[in-house]
Order: sequence, then C-alpha cells, then structure tokens
Amino acid sequence: MNIFENLGLSPHLLAAIKRLGLDEPTEIQRLSVPHIIKGEDVIGESATGSGKTLAFGCAIAEQVVHKQGIQALVLTPTRELAEQVKNSLKKLSPHLMIIAVYGGVSINPQIDDLSKADVVVATPGRFLDHFQRRTVNTSRIKILVLDEADRMFDMGFIDDVESIIRTCPKKRQTLFFSATMSYDISRLANRHMNNPIKISAAKQVDPSKLKQVYFDVSRNMKLSLLAHLLQHEESGLVMIFCNTRDTTDFVVRNLRANKISAIAIHGGLSQNKRTKTMELFNGARVEVLVCTDVAARGLHIENVSHVYNYEIPKDPKDYVHRIGRTARAGESGKVINLLSDDDHINFSKIYSQYREFSIKKEQMPHVERIMVARNEGHRDSHRMHQGRGRQANRSRWR
Repeated sequence: MNIFENLGLSPHLLAAIKRLGLDEPTEIQRLSVPHIIKGEDVIGESATGSGKTLAFGCAIAEQVVHKQGIQALVLTPTRELAEQVKNSLKKLSPHLMIIAVYGGVSINPQIDDLSKADVVVATPGRFLDHFQRRTVNTSRIKILVLDEADRMFDMGFIDDVESIIRTCPKKRQTLFFSATMSYDISRLANRHMNNPIKISAAKQVDPSKLKQVYFDVSRNMKLSLLAHLLQHEESGLVMIFCNTRDTTDFVVRNLRANKISAIAIHGGLSQNKRTKTMELFNGARVEVLVCTDVAARGLHIENVSHVYNYEIPKDPKDYVHRIGRTARAGESGKVINLLSDDDHINFSKIYSQYREFSIKKEQMPHVERIMVARNEGHRDSHRMHQGRGRQANRSRWR
C-alpha cells in the first residue's frame, strides 16, 4: 500500500508520486501535506534533504493550472537550489511550465520564459529585478513559498523578500520552510501569514550512526592532516567545509597538487561551473567537494559518508547544517573537525549551544608534510632557499 494515499491527495497527484517510486512520506511530508492540501498557511521546520520540496510541490500540483499566468512563486537563497527545486517540481507536475530565475546569467531568456511560466522558482534579488523592470506579473500568484528561509535571511535577503511578498495578492497560500526557526522568520510570519500551522519534523540525521571527532592541529599542519585523512580514511562521497571562497580555492588547489581529486563550489564561480561541479559530485565522478556554507546550503546530496570542517563556522547553526549532510536514511557517517588556534572560540560556541553533542578528541597520527601550491598550476619548492633559514622554509609547509 502507498501510504501517501492517507494524506488526502488527488488521484493524479498520487499517480505522479507513484511514478517517482515513492511509497512512504517523510516526517515533514506526513505532518505538513494534509494542511497544505487544505490551503492552510504552514511554517515547516525540517532539515535539508527531508522532502520539503514534495510537500509544497503538492500544493502547486493541485492548484496551478497551465497557461493561466504565474500562479506559484518559490523563493530560494541560491542558484543551485533554484535549479534543484525546479527540476523536482517538473517531475511532480510535468504538464506545467516551471522555470528558474536567478542572477549570474543573461536576463533576456528569463524575460521570454516569464511570459509563458506557470510556476517560478527564483532567488530574491533577480526576481525583484524582474519586477522592477515590469517583466513579471505577480497579480495571479496564489501560492508563495519561502524555501530555506533562514538561509535567505542570513544572506541579507530579508528586505528583498519583504518587498516581493508585498507585490503578491493578499489572498494566497503562504508556506515557509526552514531548517531553523529564527526571530526574523517568526516576525515575517506574523506580518504576512494567515493563522499558520507550525510543524517541526525531527532531524533526519541519526545520532546513533553519526560519529563526531576532532583533531588539535597546528595551522601549518592542517592541510597535511587533511590530505593524510583523505588518503587513509575509507569513505564514500566527502564534503569539506571552509568559511571563505579563498580558503576553498586554496584547499582544492593543494589537494589536487597532492593527487586527490577534488572540486570547489562557492559563490564566486559562474553558474555553468557550479552546475557542472554538482553534476560531477552527484555522479561520484569526483568524490571530494570543498565548499562554503552559502553555496552548499539547500543542495540535496546523497551518499555523503564524511564531512570535514577544515574551518569551524562562526555560527553554531551552520555546524548543525554541515553535519546534517551525513548519517542519513539509516546510513552511518563521520564528522571530522580540524582545530587550529583560530577555531577554538567557534568550537566552544558549538559545545555550549549543543551540549548533547559528543565530539571526541582523536590522537594526531604521523603525518608527512605536504608542499603548498599557492597559485594555480604552481607548487612551491620544498628546497630551502639560501640565506632564508629554517623558519622561512617551514612556512612553506602545511
């Protein structure tokens, strides 16, 4: 029996879900879909990868009619998530014209697509740009979704989101989905939602299957330790988190210089590059993804066995989002934190806010120092330059 039948869905939507090979709803789907189908406003708290897109996609599939203008708008924080949501919605509602709108690409093809769209999945900045150019009509929108709402606010989109909400008809269904519930989300909900149903689904990570460890390592040995662990830990897909674009590029460059296949994803890359990167990683053609929080947030990536924190995030919530990438759907996972002097303050914040975490210290293994490639295509010489002394040479190693 398909348990989705108990959620009050129409026969055509049940058939679409069956074609996707889904038999049992996730917790967020089971709790939210009955309210969504009734047309109620919903605030759903649930982790990335927990099935939120299908939950709000049910409203779109049931209510949106082809060729009657833009009737549903989904706002997302990143270009990758916009594409991912668009593709998921197309599988659920193949008869609808569903488009993604975001910056970093030419605006002209989007203008043409908007004139034919039934559903728009967009990042706030580019959508507001279209509205100001009068290339989008929001007067028929009856479903408004904020996906990964907390990340949009973290990225500074709150004013843009507020402006977009005001352009939509007051008579509509509004759905907020977020991994965490912040004060900003509650305040926005109070202003723009109609008696919303609040739903919180359990985290998808299985704590019994997630091992968290840390190494105390000097800054000039951190890269060497990372390479050593990648070469000696038995793993599937690996995600390595850094706090900045520059560090992300630096880590990828040096892993490649030491014959570890790795790719980067961050906000400084072109959309085509980011899309290709995710295709390579999701297809397991490259097994190490080095990324920033902003670029990785919201992306649904399966089969991640290890998460490395090359740098510890300033916000403890970001740590939770990072570790939520592994130990999913009954699989085991491991989180490895590399702590140098710069990281201990942020690490202490995590421990004080999430006292239930068990993060055990690991003994430093014997690690061979690796040479540092500071520029693309260049590896620093390991030879000591005459007259510069031992300390100058040591600074070239990590």
